[in-house]
Amino acid sequence: MKSTAFKPVADHALLIEFGTEVDDDTNRRVISLDQAILNANINGVLKITPALVNLLVVFDPLITDHTKIRSAVEKLLPQLTNAGEAGRRHILNACYDTDISPDLNAVANACSLSTEEVINIHTSTEYRVGMYGFVPGFAYLIGVPEIIQVPRKKEPALGIAKGNIIIAGAQCIVTSLKMPSGWNVIGRSDAEIITDDPDQAFLFNVGDTIVFRRISREALKWIA
Repeated sequence: MKSTAFKPVADHALLIEFGTEVDDDTNRRVISLDQAILNANINGVLKITPALVNLLVVFDPLITDHTKIRSAVEKLLPQLTNAGEAGRRHILNACYDTDISPDLNAVANACSLSTEEVINIHTSTEYRVGMYGFVPGFAYLIGVPEIIQVPRKKEPALGIAKGNIIIAGAQCIVTSLKMPSGWNVIGRSDAEIITDDPDQAFLFNVGDTIVFRRISREALKWIA
């Protein structure tokens, strides 16, 4: 098992790192620890932010300190699994028409596949929300099959619309708002990632699973 590193951050946070390379098992342990800390009700903990290979525990320095937080977390480590509690499963609509999927042909060519093969592989895969980052609602979905993995483009494109399905390496994202991106646009979804619910700001939670369901362009609820 990989070693766990503890890194103090200022006087109010502790970074707990399971590794430096992104892989499925490492991220599952991050999610499992996030859940364990939440369930443990550790005195003084204010916020936990999970990422792909680590998580940040923010605490009140007037109540506790790095040493106490580390000690409490170390007691949780033996009970961690690579599974974590089962998250919710989401089925997202996806349209792959070429006029709204500008990089689909390039991805297919790079992988020596047809566009239909890329689409079939993408829609037959279950993805997991590994973390949020970059901009609000930017959920990194882990699980892009190696056969359709491609790197980021050399030059980012401006004005990538909300709802674009983009891939780079082993990760997939549904854009939550208009933004520049160097990722490859292979489809469009009508999922509203940012919600109006103050208790559930985003559609997904870290650890949830995602599958894409192919639909026609006419069936999309909206196109930004």
